[in-house]
Amino acid sequence: MEPFTRITAIAAPIDLPNVDTDRIVPARFLRKPQGSPGYDRFLFHDVRFEADGAEKPEFVLNHPSFRGARILVAADNFGCGSSREAAVWALAAYGVRVVIAPSLGDIFHQNCFKNGLLAVILPGDVVTGLRGALHARPGSTLSVDLDSQTVTAPEGAVHRFELDPFRKQMLLSGQDEIALTLGYEAQIAEFEARQA
Repeated sequence: MEPFTRITAIAAPIDLPNVDTDRIVPARFLRKPQGSPGYDRFLFHDVRFEADGAEKPEFVLNHPSFRGARILVAADNFGCGSSREAAVWALAAYGVRVVIAPSLGDIFHQNCFKNGLLAVILPGDVVTGLRGALHARPGSTLSVDLDSQTVTAPEGAVHRFELDPFRKQMLLSGQDEIALTLGYEAQIAEFEARQA
C-alpha cells in the first residue's frame, strides 16, 4: 500500500445519504479482479454513465470542476449495505484517498483502512458545511493531514478528527495486515521451530 501522510486535493460533495456499496460498485462488476484495467470506470457506474457508456453530466464526478477528485465529502451512512470490498477498490482505482462523512457503513469503514484509504468521521454540521463550501466553489481543495489528524476547509477552518492509533500507524507506514504479519516472519519461524 502507498503510505498516507498528507493530501491537498480537489474534493467532491456526495449529498445523498445512505449511499450503499451497490451504488458505489454495482454487483455485476464483482467478478472482476482488483486492479483490472478500467476498474476506475466501475465507480458509481450506474449513476455516472448512460447505458451507451456516455457520462451523465449531472453526476458530480462528471462535472469538470470535480473530475479527478481525490477526496469525497459524503452524507450520512456512506458505504452502507453489503460488505463488498470492491467498493473501496473502485474508489482507490479512481484515485480517491480520503472519504469524509458523519458516519460510514461499518464494514466499508474497516475496508477503507485495509486498502489504504483514510476514512474520516466528522460531526454532521461540519460535513454539511464542507459540502456547502464545495458546492459554492466547485474545484476547491481540502487538506487532510494524518499526522495531526486534521481536515482544513477551503476557507481555512481546521477540523480535528479522531482515529485509532493502530489504523493511523498502518496508513502512515503503508502497511496492510499481511505486510504487518510478514514483518514478524523471523519470530514466527523461531516459534514454529521451537514447537516442532
